[in-house]
Amino acid sequence: MTTQAPHAVVCIPSFRRPDGLKKTLASLATQQVDFAFAIVVIDNDGVGQEALAVTQSFLTETGMLGQAFVEPQQGNCYAINSAFAKARSLYPSASYFLMIDDDETASSVWLANMVRTAETLDVDIVGGPVIRAFDKPASKGVELHPLFGSIEAKTGPVDMIHGSGNCLLSKRVFERLEKPQFDVQFNFLGGGDMDFFTRSKRAGLRFGWTAEAIITEFVPVERMEPKWIMTRSLRTGIINYSIDRARRPGLQGAVLLQAKNVISLGLSLVRAVSVFAKTGQPLVATHPVLLSVGRVLASIGITLSPYKAKPQS
Repeated sequence: MTTQAPHAVVCIPSFRRPDGLKKTLASLATQQVDFAFAIVVIDNDGVGQEALAVTQSFLTETGMLGQAFVEPQQGNCYAINSAFAKARSLYPSASYFLMIDDDETASSVWLANMVRTAETLDVDIVGGPVIRAFDKPASKGVELHPLFGSIEAKTGPVDMIHGSGNCLLSKRVFERLEKPQFDVQFNFLGGGDMDFFTRSKRAGLRFGWTAEAIITEFVPVERMEPKWIMTRSLRTGIINYSIDRARRPGLQGAVLLQAKNVISLGLSLVRAVSVFAKTGQPLVATHPVLLSVGRVLASIGITLSPYKAKPQS
């Protein structure tokens, strides 16, 4: 077990995926780094607490530095906020705080590349590619769908990143943001990461990208079904509108966004035809239309809660 203070802390919010978490933790044990790092896992299942047991067993067996805690208040943003808060409290000298999900694994050079990019570019937030591994052979429509794509960028500065499944935040992020937490209104809808990064950009924080820091996300069969994918497109539209609305409050903001929704809906039909002509895939062509429909639904108060789990008996 290392006695050196960690330079980075890897945070993992986890909810009822013990087998996935085992893979995630195993990938962290393979990291090729020349600095100390710690692991903080937040079990968001206050009843079963399987992630707590998995993590404690892993830390005992490997001797790696880290701790696990339970966040009983269910919600993705509650778990993420708890993870970052615990990491900063336990390891105040750490310079970087990273996040990986419990359905993902990290390549052996992931952590080294994320930290190196942050230091070389002197940026506040770093992202990296997320490659999807499907549980069964994917159809062409699934493979080409934007929801399963990743930013295709070279290592270097970028305007902004969008997802927290492969990200690094420097200590400066928490010191400079007026509200350095994920907004809990996105707990069961998703999109707390997009809102967080949007606020970070507005605060003047700088973003970088490292193409070499690869994360693999395992996609279960149910998330390859057209119904799930189309609902996810709707949800993305709802998220986008919610973030826009937070930036433009009041009556004037509502009027401007309704105009934007009308224009978006019209353009989405043109985009859908263009996408279908290019790909020949109806599922892919539904994406721009459903994004716009999601915006309209959000504007009249209709939302979704895909991440709200039913209580276990």
